[in-house]
Amino acid sequence: MVAVLLIVVIILGLLNMMQWAGRKKRAKQLGYIIDKVNAIIESSSQEQVLLFTEDPEYRRLLIAINHLLLQTRQSETGFMRTEIAMRRMLANISHDLKTPLTVVLGYIETLNQKADLPMEERERLLDKVHTKTVEIVELINRFFDLAKLESGDKEMPLTRIHINEISRNSMLMFYDLIESEGLQADIDIPETPLYAWGNEEGLNRALNNVLSNAIRYGSQGKVIGMKLREEQGRVLIDIWDKGKGIHERDQELIFERMYTLEDSRNKRFQGSGLGLTITKRLIELMGGEIRVASKPYERTVFTISLKKLP
Repeated sequence: MVAVLLIVVIILGLLNMMQWAGRKKRAKQLGYIIDKVNAIIESSSQEQVLLFTEDPEYRRLLIAINHLLLQTRQSETGFMRTEIAMRRMLANISHDLKTPLTVVLGYIETLNQKADLPMEERERLLDKVHTKTVEIVELINRFFDLAKLESGDKEMPLTRIHINEISRNSMLMFYDLIESEGLQADIDIPETPLYAWGNEEGLNRALNNVLSNAIRYGSQGKVIGMKLREEQGRVLIDIWDKGKGIHERDQELIFERMYTLEDSRNKRFQGSGLGLTITKRLIELMGGEIRVASKPYERTVFTISLKKLP
């Protein structure tokens, strides 16, 4: 009887020692995890918390912690990109507003200081003031439009729209400008009607933005093209040119707000950097997408894709 009791006491003692060792090991592992997480957060490193353990609960904890760290890094990266974009946007807004405002002020000072200006010259300056003022108003309107699109305040009811007719009308709207620039228009719009799910006003604006960009940046190629086609249940509108093109590093960035190509900061290629951003938002609100592919001086094509309807 005494021997049995002795064995029981020894077993209980061993169990207590094992539990104490287990608790000590767990406490050590938990302390390591806490210290490691704090170190990663303080140093903003890309490390993960690694721990060799057979404990399934600790494994689940480590997976959850590393997933949370990854999400935190992604959020920080997104915030940094947004902050950089906002700084660039403010710099570009200042530039794009300051230039025409300075010109307007110069014209007004001339009109005020030279009372004896001939009527013809006075009217010419007033016409320039009007043109620059309209330019400023249009730029401000683009800022407001983009703000409405991104905040979801702009309503865009979707219906069945006739893509052939909309594409043809958009191209015709720019036809005189294309000819005046000495460019050739290459239009490939089939007679068979193609319908898509979208918004006519929104698509018109998107096409106008892309066409005006093609004329501005692709005029060196001497041709502006539009092709309408269907593919795998989608209606595709290609707008292309053979101009200078877009460098590969810029192709992923041109749809960001206020992003402008290097050439767009000079007078010939001046732009607000908002047109393609607004275009992308408009197309996305229609459940579509827009993409770009470019080989300099060979072919630069913007493709708008919408869901095809019967």
